[in-house]
Amino acid sequence: MTTEQLKTALNQRPFRPFTLHLADGRGIAVQHNEFAMLSPSGRTVVVYQADDTMNIVDLLLVTDLEMAANGKRRKR
Repeated sequence: MTTEQLKTALNQRPFRPFTLHLADGRGIAVQHNEFAMLSPSGRTVVVYQADDTMNIVDLLLVTDLEMAANGKRRKR
């Protein structure tokens, strides 16, 4: 995953929630563009969840960016 690909997903209008899939099998949901912030170097992204938990993700470990269908979050 490149910084530019993530920026494109974050800057979509209207915003569509997406999931970052990691090499270890985890998925990190990005529910709104204001919940994610790229580092100045573009190597890491901080993703906050609605309950104020956060993940710091190295973009080199992201294997896939999955867009939610029709802008809706996936059910778990």
